[in-house]
Amino acid sequence: MNIIISNTSSIPIYEQIEKQIKDMIVSGALAEGDMLPSMRFLAKELRISLITTKRAYEELERDGFIETRVGVGCFVKAKNQGFIREKIMCEIEECFEKAVDRAKVCDVPLEELTQILSIIYESE
Repeated sequence: MNIIISNTSSIPIYEQIEKQIKDMIVSGALAEGDMLPSMRFLAKELRISLITTKRAYEELERDGFIETRVGVGCFVKAKNQGFIREKIMCEIEECFEKAVDRAKVCDVPLEELTQILSIIYESE
């Protein structure tokens, strides 16, 4: 598993790990039943605290992306496409809310926001 963290990012390291693992699960890079690296191994590989990896895994389990089997390890849960889609839609809505708030402060009209979104979406 290739996880890249940034110590200079304003996003906490556990959230960076959590997001990258979620993205791997949603994209299919990690399949149902795949075993994740142990918390200790991941902490050692990333040269971070075990507490940080533990928090990332706890968040992933809380959100229904992984399950922990005591004495065995952490595994990717069966995908509930509706659940995963809803989680992603909530994240998108949060980003849109921030963008709209910023746009309102600067008096950017809705039409211009829509145009910006279209350009960004089509350029990817």
